[in-house]
Amino acid sequence: MAEVTVPASTDRSMRRLWRKVGIRIIPLIGIAYVMSYIDRANLGYMAVPLSKDLGISGSQMGLASGLFFIGYVLVEVPSNMMLRRFGARRWITRILVTWGAVTMATAAVQNVGQLYVMRILLGFAEAGLAAGILLYLTGWFPRRYRAWALSAFFMMIPLSGIIGSPLAAALLSWGQSLTGLAGWRSLFLVEGAITLLAGILVFTMLPDRPRDAKWLTTVEKEAIERRLAQETSEQEARGALSSVRQALTSARVWTLALAFFAIVFGLYPIAFFLPTMISTLTGSVSGMSNVSSVLLAGIPSAFAIIAMAVWPKVASGMSAVSATVIPMGVGIVGLVTATFTHDNVIFIASFCLSVSGIYTAMPQFWRLPPLSLTGAAAASGIAVINSVSNISGFVGPYFTGFIADTTGSYTYALLTIALILVAGAAILLTAGRKAEHDGTSRQVLQPSEKEKIA
Repeated sequence: MAEVTVPASTDRSMRRLWRKVGIRIIPLIGIAYVMSYIDRANLGYMAVPLSKDLGISGSQMGLASGLFFIGYVLVEVPSNMMLRRFGARRWITRILVTWGAVTMATAAVQNVGQLYVMRILLGFAEAGLAAGILLYLTGWFPRRYRAWALSAFFMMIPLSGIIGSPLAAALLSWGQSLTGLAGWRSLFLVEGAITLLAGILVFTMLPDRPRDAKWLTTVEKEAIERRLAQETSEQEARGALSSVRQALTSARVWTLALAFFAIVFGLYPIAFFLPTMISTLTGSVSGMSNVSSVLLAGIPSAFAIIAMAVWPKVASGMSAVSATVIPMGVGIVGLVTATFTHDNVIFIASFCLSVSGIYTAMPQFWRLPPLSLTGAAAASGIAVINSVSNISGFVGPYFTGFIADTTGSYTYALLTIALILVAGAAILLTAGRKAEHDGTSRQVLQPSEKEKIA
């Protein structure tokens, strides 16, 4: 079929349409994602006072952080299939409400064993959120507009650091005056309550699919669904996987899962232990210095947001693999530099590089799986990739805490994270590049796409 040229005026209309969609749904699902990452990282914010009150060692804290991912990994695929069956609005609401309740209950733990149990329950409660949102976005944005939509969505991760750091610092300092509980207990209680409120907001405002959006006109709904249906047909014509069995047995899916595991491996140890690393580097142990280290730990997140806003424009002409591997390289340089410096300013600057690189690589990676997955295969395949990556959420923090207890520093842990990122980049440059080549074809627009959006 000959390629159909879309008039510039129509192209602008289509861009306006998907900007409208992005403005309506990304902030809403972003609230859920922000609370998710704040909730995962809150043990890092409260590590010093919680460890002191409950008598928890560094390796025990790492284990508590990582136990979250046991339940998360086990039910990620079933959760995404449930979202596909019941709809994003109801299922994401269910996730938010159950994990908010578990987080609030964690404020009552009295020993490390109880903390372990609550972290496992939290993982079961929250499982499927990230994979479900990624699946949800593929039902709204076609390939051409997916890169910036994913970048805008993944900005919520560093934003959670910017929001979470001062929130944690405030509650650690004044939480007892607010709730009558210790600062770290207040942090659990307040964050759980905010998550419950976010669940109510999602249930009230999130449409399951374009046809359910009251803020779209009939013509706009039809244009979106027509464009997405066209891409699905093109994927199927290229031999895209479409069933659960195909996705679960696909070497391509598991290879991409390993690559994303490497990207995410550095994310959680940094989120959990960066405040403690800063406190250790400065040689400070007082309650006030812990609050200061929590605030300083939010600085790399601010730089990451800037990088994530700029990089999609810079990388617009690059392949998905190149646009992912380059920021991974920046992350590696930042980690290695942080390992060998004893200067506070250089240490923070190095983590600004590493966090920016890792965060920027994540949305670019997610351009790859939808190229060869559709329907039930997309639901299960995306969940598999996210599940495998989140095993790193268990291994990374525990490994980091164990190494810190054994050696008295984080040097070898940071070097290992850098080496795993190198391995992930190598996978993408080989198997990942082949998967992208096989899954990409020349985009053909049907004549119906020339219709102007009213």
